Amino acid sequence: MPTEPVPAAPPSRLLFLDWLRIGAFALLVLYHVGMYYVSWGWHVKSPLASAALEPWMRLSSPWRLSLLFLVSGAATSFMLQRAGASGSLLAARSKRLLWPLLFGMAVVVPPQSYFEVVQQHGYAGSYLDFLTLYFSGHDGFCKAGGGCLILPTWNHLWFVAYLFVYTLLLWALLRRWPHALDRAAQVSARVLRGPALLALPIAAFAVLRLTLLDRFAPTHALVGDWYLHACYFAVFALGAMWARDASIWQRCAQWRWVALLLALLAWSALVVGNGAAAGATMPLSLLAAMRMAYATMQWSAIVAAVGFACVHLNRDHRWRATLAEAVFPVYIVHQTLIIVFAMALAPLRAAPVVEAPVLVAGTFTASFAVYLLVRRVPWLRAVFGLGPAVSRAAAPGARLATRETA
Repeated sequence: MPTEPVPAAPPSRLLFLDWLRIGAFALLVLYHVGMYYVSWGWHVKSPLASAALEPWMRLSSPWRLSLLFLVSGAATSFMLQRAGASGSLLAARSKRLLWPLLFGMAVVVPPQSYFEVVQQHGYAGSYLDFLTLYFSGHDGFCKAGGGCLILPTWNHLWFVAYLFVYTLLLWALLRRWPHALDRAAQVSARVLRGPALLALPIAAFAVLRLTLLDRFAPTHALVGDWYLHACYFAVFALGAMWARDASIWQRCAQWRWVALLLALLAWSALVVGNGAAAGATMPLSLLAAMRMAYATMQWSAIVAAVGFACVHLNRDHRWRATLAEAVFPVYIVHQTLIIVFAMALAPLRAAPVVEAPVLVAGTFTASFAVYLLVRRVPWLRAVFGLGPAVSRAAAPGARLATRETA
């Protein structure tokens, strides 16, 4: 374990959390572009989809969303620490999360579902015709093997719904027991020391995956999604605790190299295991080993990401505040842009090695252009989850944007 000193970061200067959030959402864009080209189920698929990219997709799939919930938990905790569990704070969070969710389901997501039914269900109607079906809750788009498309839907915006529910639960907890989070943070700081920082959460995630995954397969439907709730609310709560005790971030920094090595070893095991079981039923012993490897990567990659960010990214930059504010609008529109651009490029039948970079560049460019428009229009700011515009002269240079946004 490295012993070099780590720069101290008092709670008001945890700028590395912003950079983690920015990086995680940028990685999400790349991942969703990749989903178009792999054999895993997604809304639309490239005619040249294959398994070639899947090992590299597994580099981030076990931990990326858990990291976002960890950072979101810390951001929520900071807001509750400043304002307390007041009704006004809950109203503000509801506005910042629920308006974008409703707007996204009504305006942003429908093109995704339209192209999905065109490609996968042979729908021949116009987009306007489809909107009538979408808003009326049409349930006739079903696959031969079972399962019908639920309309209307939130697709990738499920994250916002889950984040709102977790925020509501944390708010309610602190309304009843105002000091519960501080006490939980003290317990976390005592327990997660030394190797336990890695071993205990890995063991917990392994137990959850071994016991809940088969009974509650991930659906992103909120109701009944107990395996994902167990994982995501756990890391959300940990982030909320860690926001109250800065020492835990330093421990992640101290264990970052060990965590990185564990994550890479677990990733290698996942790749080898999936390759060995390709096209065949996985033996129970191998299945258990794979789930333990998944849990190992799920947590150790988070510790590594937090640790390296704490050491190298706890600093400000002139682009930080802008990028942090852009994250939520970019997140809201990125998947729709990926699908629209992919369908526009599909007739060219370009090789993925040519087409994918165009999709990535086009999605980032168009998403950021949307943000630049949104930030200038007050009503658009509201439905894209941004607060009222603040002049640069009035904004403190060290303000943590993570604390102000979703």
